[in-house]
Amino acid sequence: MRRISIFGATGSIGQNTIDLIDGNPGAYDVVALTGGQNIARLAEDAIRLKADLAVTADASRLDDLRAALSGSGVEAAAGAEALREAGARPADWIMSAIVGAAGLPPGIAALDQGATLALANKETLVTAGPLVMQRAKATGSTILPVDSEHSAVFQALEGEGLESVERVILTASGGAFRDWPIEALRSATPAQAATHPNWDMGQRITIDSASMFNKALEVIEAKEFFHLRPDQIEVLIHPESMIHAIVGHVDGGMMAHLGAPDMRHAIGYALHWPERAHLPVERLDLAKLGQLTFRAPDPERYPALTLATRVMERGGLAGAAFNAAKERALDAFIADEIGFTDMAQVVARVLDRLDPDLGPIEAAFDLDNILEMDHLARREAEKVMAQAL
Repeated sequence: MRRISIFGATGSIGQNTIDLIDGNPGAYDVVALTGGQNIARLAEDAIRLKADLAVTADASRLDDLRAALSGSGVEAAAGAEALREAGARPADWIMSAIVGAAGLPPGIAALDQGATLALANKETLVTAGPLVMQRAKATGSTILPVDSEHSAVFQALEGEGLESVERVILTASGGAFRDWPIEALRSATPAQAATHPNWDMGQRITIDSASMFNKALEVIEAKEFFHLRPDQIEVLIHPESMIHAIVGHVDGGMMAHLGAPDMRHAIGYALHWPERAHLPVERLDLAKLGQLTFRAPDPERYPALTLATRVMERGGLAGAAFNAAKERALDAFIADEIGFTDMAQVVARVLDRLDPDLGPIEAAFDLDNILEMDHLARREAEKVMAQAL
């Protein structure tokens, strides 16, 4: 039996991972499940899967979790340190699907023990890409991408050398507002932004899709994971979401990865890699689909992509600052404290404040400084939002 842990088990990626595990009873020994506020779901899954440990990120909910697990034999824990300790528990394969920078410490703990890390947490590579890749190399760990776009690139590169890659195209649905008049975006509500035309995802990632901050994170992630130059990465609006990525080679040939918009494909690929296994996902009928359409993203509609290029060219701790400011701006938008288009302005101003000629972004690239930059950027975002945008 393979020992596995799932970080972010109560979210959409975690639940899809559990769905695939349920289809192979007896194949997996579940070491740890972690979640956030959905204590009932976390406890239910931990008991059903006979997990050794269940962890809630909210330290104040420990008693609730213990009560929900009472009599099951499943150990309960809570808080940031408990998440990190869960990552250190011996496992063969670990799904990292915690949303936000909170996923970084347990992910690094998983790499330190030599586990295979299935990475759905974009922020790990955005904030700490070089550190994470170096840590995996030093410990002999394997990192497998679970974002549909990065899994697609990974699969398209099978048998190919990176030296043959000329360009990588990440596709994007365009989100809820891809066809809205630009002047209407300022008045867009969180409820409107949280409705995705193709994918079934959580609130935060769906809003990030509407603003294209999700794709901005993926662009930075692709640079770090595949060791690409910023000018090698392109984004293309593809409303059907059937092509997830395209790799262009130096001979002019292009390899595209197609599949239904179902995260179980990328999760299942990582779960069974290096083999392929039957997955319960829709098979495409290209004749029925009829056509695939594409268009270039409008920088005015999606300023997050321009900010991503700035971050990649700047390097250092810019990724950590970018992600933290984005997370805090998203919190404020969900709380109706700022408008939809204000989010990109907040992030841009935070980067301006933290990046003088020799500023905090120049600090040594280690975990302590990454976490300190995360804290500093959130604080600066608060200051920016306290002023008129």
